[in-house]
Amino acid sequence: MNSAASILVVDDQPHNFEVIETFLDEDTYLLHYTNSGVKALERLDTLEPDVILLDVMMPDLDGIEVCRRIKANPKWEHIPIIMITALSSKKDLVICLQAGANDFLSKPVNSVELRARL
Repeated sequence: MNSAASILVVDDQPHNFEVIETFLDEDTYLLHYTNSGVKALERLDTLEPDVILLDVMMPDLDGIEVCRRIKANPKWEHIPIIMITALSSKKDLVICLQAGANDFLSKPVNSVELRARL
């Protein structure tokens, strides 16, 4: 039985996943990646992540809408969502929290902060 926490990283830029993967390389997380909000929603039932790291600005379906949809679904609403964003205004952060996000990280992601949030 695998006791490693499962993390779904949703970001349209594969490089951002690679950075997170490198930061968490020595930890025992089971990392999954998808490059779109639509694909993330499609895969939630099969992946059953313990945490979602969700980029805010994506082309097909932005992270805020993905977050709203996850939190609106009783099967998924318990999953903590950490928004990852280059946006820095307090208004943008409030919008993320209102959408149901549990926390947020600013880009570029810092390895110490990432581990602390997880």
